[in-house]
Amino acid sequence: MMKITLAVKGLFKLKWEYRRTNMDRQSEEQRIGSFSLPENLNGFCIHMVGIKGTGMAALAELLVHGGASVTGSDVPDHFYTDSILSALGICPAEGFSAENIPSGTQLVIYSSAYSRTENPELLEADRRKIPVLLYNEALGMFSARPYSIGIAGVHGKTTVSGMTGTVFRALDLDASVLAGSAISSFGGKCTMIHGSKYFAAETCEYREHFLSFHPSKIVLTGIESDHQDYYPTYDAILAAFIRYIDRLPQFGELIYCADDPGAKEAARISFSARPDLVFTEYGENASGAFRVSFLGVRDGRQYFSLKGVPGEFSLQIPGRHNVRNAAAVCALAASLVTREKGSFSFSDAGKVREALASYTGSKRRSEIVGTADGVLVLDDYAHHPTAVDSTLAGFREFYPGRRLIVDFMSHTYSRTAALLPDFARAFRSADTVILHKIYPSAREQPGGPVDGKTLFDAVRQNHRNVLYFEEPMEARSRISGMLKPGDVFVTMGAGDNWKLGLAVLEDLQAREASGKQGSKK
Repeated sequence: MMKITLAVKGLFKLKWEYRRTNMDRQSEEQRIGSFSLPENLNGFCIHMVGIKGTGMAALAELLVHGGASVTGSDVPDHFYTDSILSALGICPAEGFSAENIPSGTQLVIYSSAYSRTENPELLEADRRKIPVLLYNEALGMFSARPYSIGIAGVHGKTTVSGMTGTVFRALDLDASVLAGSAISSFGGKCTMIHGSKYFAAETCEYREHFLSFHPSKIVLTGIESDHQDYYPTYDAILAAFIRYIDRLPQFGELIYCADDPGAKEAARISFSARPDLVFTEYGENASGAFRVSFLGVRDGRQYFSLKGVPGEFSLQIPGRHNVRNAAAVCALAASLVTREKGSFSFSDAGKVREALASYTGSKRRSEIVGTADGVLVLDDYAHHPTAVDSTLAGFREFYPGRRLIVDFMSHTYSRTAALLPDFARAFRSADTVILHKIYPSAREQPGGPVDGKTLFDAVRQNHRNVLYFEEPMEARSRISGMLKPGDVFVTMGAGDNWKLGLAVLEDLQAREASGKQGSKK
């Protein structure tokens, strides 16, 4: 690791970032101590604090499948993960109390949303001297046993993870996959469990959580400035990704997007210090087998081809960024199948093609919420200006000739302030934009140099039709009234304005029913 650390220091003068990272890693190792997840989880008792979180619920699936006895606690609010936990036989305690930790508990895993020094269950675990792990630490320990693939990048991790599980199952690989959202082809769950030899997981860059993971391969979709509350500069987040790449073992593989400047830069720097690694490109600018050619949109699908893989591929989800995501999965599948069988055959390529064609997406990623009175209602998690721009461009291409109305709720003051000029230009594909207050995060103080109206003023400089409502639900009647048959209405962002989409759909359904009743009279 020293070689790559010195290379990055020389190029970017990131001494402070590396010093901080090294101190954080040493502190983490001291805190975890000698604890390790047992090879055999049968009967091993685990309690999970914040178990309804997407990642936590997915990890619970893997642990229960491995034989562990899992209990948990969380807030009383209902989440889509409640049904996942119920299917596992887990009924989370509502609220947090020391009494929630069963006697005989051998490990406590907690979400980073909760404080080790304030949550009563975590304090009780310390009092009882029960080992305690953060979610990412537990996931890292789990990943140390199989041959693991880390799916990383500022954008696209969940979609790549969902496609990966869908393709792995089609290829009958002895593998499991953990995604950051419910995947339709996983039966509405966050995991695809089809064996234990290979393990692919969505790995998060926030607070360098992915440095707990043990990858043998990494899929890197892209790097750009984000999480400004932790990474104040682009160089800081780039340094974290490079450290993650450096966790690859000798002859490990980096599969990266040749269309993304940040991913290309990380690959170039990594190659200078780790020429032992295998570097595989994908995208329009890739030079090898996974060079993408876009073949257009027709009949509700977008088509593309890959230079070194026979046949035409199709996707039923919109956006050229998703074609790139699919190319990444093709590269990963070809690599693992070749590792298993010595080659990637025409038959294997056909299975990948069929799996990708069948992929229908995940929750909050170009999700079709419903259709009523001729209006299509979608929901998408895009919250970074690059993702907003590419996702809306994908909708524009996928639904030509239809009016596109987007309701966006920005997430975190720090991101909005740092990327304000990019947000101002991100809505060019929309016909109408509705904005709201900034959705806050528990990791930062409310307020700051920008608010929702600051964003509104910035977007209005670049777009002629922008509306502002402080609270999302305040826009309900206006939006429902403006929507006409043929329109596409999208709720977008990492806030809670997705609830507005459901409410608007209800209004449209009522209007449709009323129209049908009127026509009978």
